[in-house]
Amino acid sequence: MAKIKYFSKYPKHLLPLPNLVEIQLNSYNQFFKKGLRELFDEISPIRDYGGKDLALSFGDYYLDEPKCDELRAKKDGLSYEAPLRVKLKLVNKKANETKEQEVFLTDMPLITPRGTFILNGVERVVISQLIRSAGVFFTTGYMRGRKLHGAKIIPNRGAWLEFETEYNGSIVVRIDRKRKIPVTALFRIFGLSKNEDILKEFKDVDNGEIQYIKETLDRDPSKNQDEAWIEIYKRIRPGDLAAIDNAKQLIGNMFNNFERYDLSEVGRYKLNQRLGIKTLLNKENRILRKEDLVLIIKEIIKLNNDPETLGDDIDHLGNRRVRALGELLQNKMRVGLARLERIIRDRMSTLDIYNLQPAQLMNSRPLMAVVKEFFTSSQLSQFMNQINPLSELEHKRRLSAMGPGGLTKERAGFEVRDVHPSHYGRICPIETPEGPNIGLVGHLASYARINPYGFIETPYRRVKKGLVTNEIVYLDAFEEEKYNIAHAGVSLDINKRIKDKRVEARIHGEPGIVDREKIDFIDVSPYQFISIATALIPFVEHDDSNRALMGSNMQRQAVPLVNPEAPLVGTGIEAKAAKDSGQVVVAEDNGTIRAVDASQIVLSSSGRVKTINLHNFLRSNDYTCITQRPIVKKGQKVKKGDILADSSSTDDGELALGQNVLVAFMSWSGANFEDAIILSERLVKNDYFSSVHIEEFICEVRDTKLGPETTTADIPNVGENRLKDLDEEGIIRIGAEMGQDDILVGKISPKGESDLTAEERLLRAIFGDKARDIKDTSLRLPHGKRGRVVGIKIFSREKGDKLMAGVIKAIQVEVAQFRKVAVGDKLAGRHGNKGVISKILPEEDMPHLEDGTPVDIILNPLGVASRMNVGQILETHLGWAANKLGYRAYSPPFSGVTEEEIKQELKKADLPETGKVFLYDGRTGEKFIQPVTVGYIYMMKLNHLVEDKIHMRSIGPYSLITQQPLGGKAQFGGQRFGEMEVWALEGYGAAYSLQEMLTIKSDDVVGRANAYDSIIKGRPIHAPNIPSSFNVLVSELKSLGFSIDPVKKEEKALSVQPKVKKNKT
Repeated sequence: MAKIKYFSKYPKHLLPLPNLVEIQLNSYNQFFKKGLRELFDEISPIRDYGGKDLALSFGDYYLDEPKCDELRAKKDGLSYEAPLRVKLKLVNKKANETKEQEVFLTDMPLITPRGTFILNGVERVVISQLIRSAGVFFTTGYMRGRKLHGAKIIPNRGAWLEFETEYNGSIVVRIDRKRKIPVTALFRIFGLSKNEDILKEFKDVDNGEIQYIKETLDRDPSKNQDEAWIEIYKRIRPGDLAAIDNAKQLIGNMFNNFERYDLSEVGRYKLNQRLGIKTLLNKENRILRKEDLVLIIKEIIKLNNDPETLGDDIDHLGNRRVRALGELLQNKMRVGLARLERIIRDRMSTLDIYNLQPAQLMNSRPLMAVVKEFFTSSQLSQFMNQINPLSELEHKRRLSAMGPGGLTKERAGFEVRDVHPSHYGRICPIETPEGPNIGLVGHLASYARINPYGFIETPYRRVKKGLVTNEIVYLDAFEEEKYNIAHAGVSLDINKRIKDKRVEARIHGEPGIVDREKIDFIDVSPYQFISIATALIPFVEHDDSNRALMGSNMQRQAVPLVNPEAPLVGTGIEAKAAKDSGQVVVAEDNGTIRAVDASQIVLSSSGRVKTINLHNFLRSNDYTCITQRPIVKKGQKVKKGDILADSSSTDDGELALGQNVLVAFMSWSGANFEDAIILSERLVKNDYFSSVHIEEFICEVRDTKLGPETTTADIPNVGENRLKDLDEEGIIRIGAEMGQDDILVGKISPKGESDLTAEERLLRAIFGDKARDIKDTSLRLPHGKRGRVVGIKIFSREKGDKLMAGVIKAIQVEVAQFRKVAVGDKLAGRHGNKGVISKILPEEDMPHLEDGTPVDIILNPLGVASRMNVGQILETHLGWAANKLGYRAYSPPFSGVTEEEIKQELKKADLPETGKVFLYDGRTGEKFIQPVTVGYIYMMKLNHLVEDKIHMRSIGPYSLITQQPLGGKAQFGGQRFGEMEVWALEGYGAAYSLQEMLTIKSDDVVGRANAYDSIIKGRPIHAPNIPSSFNVLVSELKSLGFSIDPVKKEEKALSVQPKVKKNKT
């Protein structure tokens, strides 16, 4: 292993990175310990409709043993789950007895140590949702040039209250977006019934130019509490008969019934925080109280009286919270338990009350249905990105503002998508998708964590009188704005004292310069505000943010290579990212390696021997190959937490997504025009960018009406050489090399009389040949695919496997494909410098250094200046020095190598300080006129491979309706010759080419059949006929009542006699 050189003026780890998937694991554990208990307590006890005879309570609960382990679940297409059992207690007052019984509630999917779920053999991730928090928000509106304030009370469950100040000075409220009601009517039903009481409550604040409460009372039609009930009822239910009892029941339930209205713990916490009150966060205080309403209206009046103030910023992270996996699951299960409660009540009234057992009241189906629906079809439960370990890790740390109860990409404006100052240290300002979801999907910053209320916190080190202490404090977005916080980039002396007397800092959330004695906190790390993927980019501080965004996103698309290589220039968090992704094998205890081979590692620790099985040719969700390679030797002593085996994209326990290649930034005969990349053949020969891709093909053997299908190697009308790799069951052997249309599983199906042609039926009648009542329905390798068979799984009903209805057995064949880098593949660096390979040159034609070393890759220098991603140039320089001096450089973002240090390193390596040298043309041997920037850059092969995209069609399927060719590679379709392409041919006057395009190459059914026949027989192609689209037009006209029949015009012989001009007489 190469030695590592750490370039940074700051200590290596002020605070080590936390477990990067803890958001998933903590949330699931919290749900199981606390969330489920809350749900059971909410519905317990369930009483019968009379409420006198029966009461059913939910007691302790636990998870049984899982039905199968993770490996078997993935291998056999099962779910990794365990039965949830709960103790029920039934109190029967009529029979005067209490019964307890343990019952099965539902199958609960279990979380893996990697933070994923396995459902039907597929790994899924539940991403966290970023939503507006429950609580109170003050708003600002403008009317006729005046600033008017209002407020919204958003509960977790129940009716929204929206307060508005009218232009005339009265304050009104809308309940659940209904008609406006004077706010004083609401006070009356909450207990302030008399006008004097209301005025007394507000006398200390309502003393401005406009007396808001007096104005509201003047416009309030109700004068006492009873009238207020009626007035509010009329607004909520217009048209209904407004009786006082109905009004009290409806509105009382709306605000005083915990089942109908719940602010939630978070809502009460936010209300207390915003209004400056100290109320206990218990269940009783989670409904709205009179005191809350009074304080909210007082705040609105204060805001209205102060022209300088503004309402709350709803995009501030203090007003947005994260709903992680546990809370999402809890909300879904609440729906299932409500259904279950209804079923239990119904059964209480129908079953024999004297012999009733608790289990008889239970029906686990509604709960099983909601759990299954959440994990399989929720917008937030996603098929895990598994291209490489980084994409897997970042998927678990993703935050989405969309999903149930969230935003939609069509409705979301600019404000919610934008980077907010409160994102600092909480949400990465760089990593977000480029398309319509930009800003709506984000990623947690490196050190961020989520507090019990769902708000994102970030750590800081306390500073006392300019001296940095080791005390770590986690602050949420609002708390942070109370202090002065310095960036980790400030210089410290040996005693950890800030050197400069005045330093740049965030002063109560705003940037500025402050005395060092007034600094309260300092960042724990220079890269604490960016995500893991962005923190893996060295010199990211020298890249334009748009290019850094592309670099972050493209690292997640890097295909695992056959020979992974760690970067020469890294940032120092590669090892942590690889370890927390869960793909590498980590020692669970101290011990000694007993035995090691490609399939397993045997570790003995404190007298116990543990065998760790390694993955070989495991197919990931994105068809890339996961193979674990041991990096320990027999007899080696290991400590807890050491890496025992590398994965598909790691090198010696460090993330390795690409290859270090010798680059030259120069033009080369125009072949690297528009970001195209020129590659040396050496990289192809030595498998630098070769990768393995595994695809799965399934053959189902069904029981049909005419009899069962069978798998066999005896397939009619297939040559012997096509069957040589099939066994007697008709299944391909492992290791067989396959090409397109080769048989993977030989299968024959019974054929009915209706399937036969007239000739076949005649022959059958004459010769009575019943032996060929079968047709070939074998599974063949699709068009354009190739590879080697690496795995076969057979599922059958006899073995007890779960199969679809009518399926006798299913055969799954895995085919691995070895792909070398080719022209058309997409390569990218870590700085958003992407391009497509345009040419692969022989080594001898590549430009070479003075000592004869040919460069590996040529990039266009024009791709740097306008893109402003200078980080790639600095990486190139430092990479060259690191390669020459035999070390790997760590340059942390925002605190890494300076230009001066790079020059010194180049000097040490006897390389020019400019990083530029004269190159020689490999074709002519001549020296290029100008010196060229040369060095080592880290390039990745992305999951946009030419082999998946290249496609050709000559004859293929046609649409039944339009008779035009289908579109797309999957349908074996053609290229659409659209409106603009027609204009292009018209512009060139290419009439016959255009006619061909629109007729025999498209929907002229007779013409295209004749054209094919003419091509086969070498005859000239005849004139086209009427295209089918014309028939569609005729049919449209017929539907409008026009009778149209196309008539072929007979061609008349042209007269060749000249016209005689008659003279006028």
